[in-house]
Amino acid sequence: MISVKKVLGLQDSYIPEDTQAHHGSDPTVLDWLNDGIPSVHQALQCLTRLFPFLKWIQHYNLQWFIGDLVAGATVGAVVIPQSMGYARLAGLPVEYGLYTSFMGGVVYWFFATSKDITIGPVAVMSTVVGTIITDLQQLYPSIPGPQIALSITVICGSIITFMGLARIGFLVDFIPLPSITSFMTGSAITIGAGQVKTLLGQTADYSTRAPAYQIIIDTLKNLPSSQRYDAAMGVSALVTLYTIRTACNYAAGRFPHRSKLFFFLPALRSAFVILFFTMISAAVNLHRRENPAFAIVGHVPRGFQHAGVPNVTGEVIKTFAAKLPACVIVLLLEHIAISKSFGRLNNYTIDPSQELIAIGITNLLGPFLGAYSATGAFCRSAIQSKSGVRTPLAGVITATVVLIAIYALTAVVFYIPLASLSSVIFHAVGDLIVAPNTIYQFWLIAPLDAVVFAVGLVVAITNTIPNSIYATACLSIAVLLFRHAKAPGSLLGRTWIGGQFTQRPLFLPLNDAGDGYLGVELERPRPGVFIYRFSEGFNYLNAGHYLDPLVQTISRCTRRTNAQAYSQKGDRPWNDLAPENQGHASNSLGLPVLRAIILDFSAVNHVDVTSIQNLVDIRSQLNHRAAPLEVQWHFAHVRNRWTKRALAASGFGYPSCHNAEPLPVDELKDSSRSHGRHTPLDVEANKEEPLNKGDEKWMIGPEANVCNDTPRSVAIESASRPFFHADLTSALESVDAYLAANPVP
Repeated sequence: MISVKKVLGLQDSYIPEDTQAHHGSDPTVLDWLNDGIPSVHQALQCLTRLFPFLKWIQHYNLQWFIGDLVAGATVGAVVIPQSMGYARLAGLPVEYGLYTSFMGGVVYWFFATSKDITIGPVAVMSTVVGTIITDLQQLYPSIPGPQIALSITVICGSIITFMGLARIGFLVDFIPLPSITSFMTGSAITIGAGQVKTLLGQTADYSTRAPAYQIIIDTLKNLPSSQRYDAAMGVSALVTLYTIRTACNYAAGRFPHRSKLFFFLPALRSAFVILFFTMISAAVNLHRRENPAFAIVGHVPRGFQHAGVPNVTGEVIKTFAAKLPACVIVLLLEHIAISKSFGRLNNYTIDPSQELIAIGITNLLGPFLGAYSATGAFCRSAIQSKSGVRTPLAGVITATVVLIAIYALTAVVFYIPLASLSSVIFHAVGDLIVAPNTIYQFWLIAPLDAVVFAVGLVVAITNTIPNSIYATACLSIAVLLFRHAKAPGSLLGRTWIGGQFTQRPLFLPLNDAGDGYLGVELERPRPGVFIYRFSEGFNYLNAGHYLDPLVQTISRCTRRTNAQAYSQKGDRPWNDLAPENQGHASNSLGLPVLRAIILDFSAVNHVDVTSIQNLVDIRSQLNHRAAPLEVQWHFAHVRNRWTKRALAASGFGYPSCHNAEPLPVDELKDSSRSHGRHTPLDVEANKEEPLNKGDEKWMIGPEANVCNDTPRSVAIESASRPFFHADLTSALESVDAYLAANPVP
């Protein structure tokens, strides 16, 4: 029988006989399972990762202890008045705030991957818990508020601990930066508005759990009900807080050699103000404890009077089950955002899943001593970071200070004016409001992200804080899906690109994953140069997934230009775990230094604020690694002009400058932007970087490769943004030319 192939003249292969065929192995389901199931060694590593302190505690020394002692004691002095105020936000007696601060310091350091974070009660979560208690007690008045709060804490702790053990901390990446910033700003406005009633001593009956706009209206309507003595204690305390901060900031600029002094003075301003006004209150109310001249805290039990097994019942859980997603999201959002921010500032990387375990176990164990929901606190973490903290063990020092207050200072706490306590909360949450210049940067990078921020802020002010998170997260995902669904295609034409080489190379992945190119020898770029391709878009969902392996590979394949030599053991950072590993140090001397990174944006059409911020973060991290050399950042195949605008607004597209250090979103300051001049800015640091515009051009056109006297060609790369290239070849040739002219000294 004659086969069809023979009749049609078909061959078994269309590959010419003189061509070598390369057949890569196809992936199987078994390969997929093997990649996903951890080995025994990986399982043991996961167990040891549960207790990160075991890696650094063996190197603990006196110098580290002194740094931890100063930072822990400073935070302890700050957290005592704040925790009592936050407990009142939650509708609980003030001692619950002290219990929460104690448990946060005692438990967190066992599981922490961040040295700067301090765990305890925070304003936003306290507000959410207080709102839940208020709503439920209207329906179930027989259930005590503390029982509801402790039940919420136990359930949230269990959920978050499970998420951490399951290593699904990446889910936090599904909430983008605009959603977080709008949530923080809206929360700060809502909480601040709710404190004015107590700050002025208003006796009118209106709710401070309503939306922010309603609270502001009710506060203004009921100004005549303000009590003059309460208002005097509250307003004067608030003015004192802002005066101390402003004066110390001014003095620090005038006298930089005493900057340390002018840091600690404003850092302790809350403790000083509370102590000062408590002395006034004690002098006024010493002989009128039953009928004080203004509202005071009153009796606080000594010791852990509420310790015991929390009474968590199914009936109670049913009452707040619908609120659990909001509670979990608030706990995760605030903590992960803060820990990433301080990790970026201090040049270390946190493990989000491990941080979930840390706050999960803290909240799971806390209720047994009477603690309610706790997470990372931005204000206190900033103080701890700037105080010179060396390891997470500083939390134990903070817990010790709180423990002293629980047992020895309850008689003093009795006289604390409630109006002054409200002024401390009002002052603290003011730092969470995002500066207007940040919104402008959102607009420059991704206008739709600025719209998302505005929507979240409006929802937070007019509705509830949890709903603002839901709204912005859903809107961000909707924008992302819309962009993917409506991604435009393009018909391609051909033109000629003139460069140093006549042949155009093909760029293939440098891996051995069976991609169909077995046997093909791929030439790596020159040492210190890395080419990285994004395979499927670059947005807030996958930014960390893309960039973390890139940083790990660069760290493994390059050496630091500034060798880290420590004259004393205590000078070594807490997370530098190999001080005696001289063999690794000697091997790294043969590695190249990082010189340039080329990013292939052929699969990228749109970017957002979060993805750009991640790119800015690793730029800062890698510039620090290569300093004082300058790392070149080149981009190939950037076709979308909005993507070019976003990259340029963040300092990409031209020679980089690594003098600016990124700051958390909450510490943004105003910065001018001159008209008609490209000013690269870190979205979070908001610091200007000087421009150094190049004049590199690539010529294209039908006669670009023809030796004519008057070739017809056009420039496809702007002189103001010479690091945006038409293709990878152009980018690599540009890097080669730069490195040839600027060798490593």
